[in-house]
Amino acid sequence: MDETRKIRSAAMERLAYLRRAMREAGGERDEVVLGGKTVVAAMAAWVLARYLLPPAVSTFAPFTALVALQATVYRSVRDCLQYVLAMAAGATLAATLAALAGIHGWTFGVLTLIALCVGRNRRLGQQGIQVTIVAFFAFSSGQGQIGYIGHLVASVSIGALCGLAAHLVLAPARHTGHRQQAVTALYSALARRLGDLAETFEAKAPDRDHLRQWRRDWRRLSAESERIRHGIDAEIENGRMNPRRTISGAGEALPRAREAITVAERSMDHLRSMTRTLDYALGSGELGNLPASFRPRFSAVLRAVATVVEEIGRASPSDPDLLETKIDEAAAELDRVQPREQTTPEPSPAVHALQGTLLTDAGRLLADLRSGRQSLART
Repeated sequence: MDETRKIRSAAMERLAYLRRAMREAGGERDEVVLGGKTVVAAMAAWVLARYLLPPAVSTFAPFTALVALQATVYRSVRDCLQYVLAMAAGATLAATLAALAGIHGWTFGVLTLIALCVGRNRRLGQQGIQVTIVAFFAFSSGQGQIGYIGHLVASVSIGALCGLAAHLVLAPARHTGHRQQAVTALYSALARRLGDLAETFEAKAPDRDHLRQWRRDWRRLSAESERIRHGIDAEIENGRMNPRRTISGAGEALPRAREAITVAERSMDHLRSMTRTLDYALGSGELGNLPASFRPRFSAVLRAVATVVEEIGRASPSDPDLLETKIDEAAAELDRVQPREQTTPEPSPAVHALQGTLLTDAGRLLADLRSGRQSLART
């Protein structure tokens, strides 16, 4: 019964996956399209190889088609070239050794050793092991004969052409706009968390549940930013050699989005530090001893920082002067907190240290946002 339920659940998940792929563009559709292209390219390569070449080498054609169909055109061309080089090296080694020393057990061992050494060349990438595999086939099945190696080269060429042709007929989709939207959504979530922190901080001391929730939020947003960064890097690679047109300005949009992720990650480091400070202060009881005048002013700093974060996260490039003005306003709010604290009655050393730590984190956060504004402007 449990096994039937698991099978049904897996089937429903796959059905939902296919529905998402049909409904909207995204990773699911890309994977489905790539799978379809791979099936067609492998089938075409196998049929052509079976029709034109001996059966002993026909399997290399669909295998090469699989190698030639990666997620991006650039990766497909790179892996295909590496595989062809590895195949040529393995076949050459097998033919040379068979011609010079013959087909023997010890020559097979020498071939294996040499092929493994050649396959470690970094220029061959992950296809280095194919030097040894092709050498085995050419040495054992082809007996190192030039005719077999010629057919092998032809089979690999058919597979490479079928795989690359599939990319040319239906190139991978471009997702520059989606990557920008993901960065904007991350910054919006970051600004909302800042607003929530400011609101709770202004109204009363946060409780333990709030602090735990904030810490979970920072961890989740940190993982999300890492996922978005990988997506941006993949889309930058997807733009190389891709014949499909993309939105205007994509060459600048993606590097800017990647730099914006770096700024967001640095900001979250300071916010995590601030949340840890509040957590420790709540546990020690010092959080409740903060001066009543400190909380609303520090809350105003956080709200001003949230405004800066929202401006940085806009999909379209922010006006550098406007962004600099907002950062200056947030810095002014921070400056207004510090002098006033000096005019209040001297708090206890622990409370004074707590205020200093919070203000230091806020100051470092603003400094990183200002530095990030400059790097975004250069990008």
